[in-house]
Amino acid sequence: MEVKVIIGRNLWDAEWEVTEPLVRLLLNRQFPQLSTLKVQEIGNGWDNTVYRVGDEYVFRFPRRDIAITLLNTEAKILPKLEHYITVPYAKPLFFGKESEDYPAPFLGYTYLPGKFPIGISDEARMQSAATLARFLKNLHTFPVEIAQQAGVLSDQRNLTDLAGRKDKMLNFLSRLTLYITQAELNEIADYLQGIQLDRVRHQHVLIHGDLHFKNMLVDDAGKLSGIIDWGDINIGHPACDLSIVYSFLPPASRAAFYDIYGEVDEETKILARMIAVYIPMLIFIQAIDEKDEAIALEAKSIIQRAIAR
Repeated sequence: MEVKVIIGRNLWDAEWEVTEPLVRLLLNRQFPQLSTLKVQEIGNGWDNTVYRVGDEYVFRFPRRDIAITLLNTEAKILPKLEHYITVPYAKPLFFGKESEDYPAPFLGYTYLPGKFPIGISDEARMQSAATLARFLKNLHTFPVEIAQQAGVLSDQRNLTDLAGRKDKMLNFLSRLTLYITQAELNEIADYLQGIQLDRVRHQHVLIHGDLHFKNMLVDDAGKLSGIIDWGDINIGHPACDLSIVYSFLPPASRAAFYDIYGEVDEETKILARMIAVYIPMLIFIQAIDEKDEAIALEAKSIIQRAIAR
């Protein structure tokens, strides 16, 4: 079967298409014990297409070349985190190899039940403050040396450059002017202009690297039930993960989070809040491009929550 190559124009566009027939072919050839199970596409991230296989497994297939290195690193480091991670996370069980059928490795994991935390109340979010704090406190104490031995790289995204990030966000804001009110636009612009710090000091801990609502699962009561998509795991600034304190938790529960996680310096909080606005701005723009109204509305509400004090 020939893989369809796609020429994209956006950061989130796929470079090749992962179809159900292709997934079935790969499973038949590499994991024949799964060949009789139902196969169903359940989502696309920036880097991977995700299929549920039967009731117990989920497979992630890179849709861009850049995701291959990330997936290989994930396969090495995730098994080592078992005694550090305090929330359910998808553990890799099947390690697919690139072949003439498909140009990339792929991974199969335990399936985690749950749903994305879209449209849930502040009261539901507050339930997870302690769980999130313990999860990140443990993750951020994982020995950096062991992570490096497993191939985890230091962050390449220049996270600590606040001035450069502000410029990008002001550009994003210009792309959102048709989709938010003038009052909302002014609120975001005022927040960005109020950031006077140009750069923060580097810190080096193991981080998830992409912690936002599309990589979290909650149960029917809205309580955190799992963390998924570890493809951006790296050694970098904890503010990247601490952004979830501002994007997911309402202001009233942030102090309770830090009571458990531990206090952090003010510049880390400034960077964390900034990333908590930056990521949903990107997701908002992608949702507009893909005409996904529900995700666009959620992204807008996250921006408002992150800015709120």
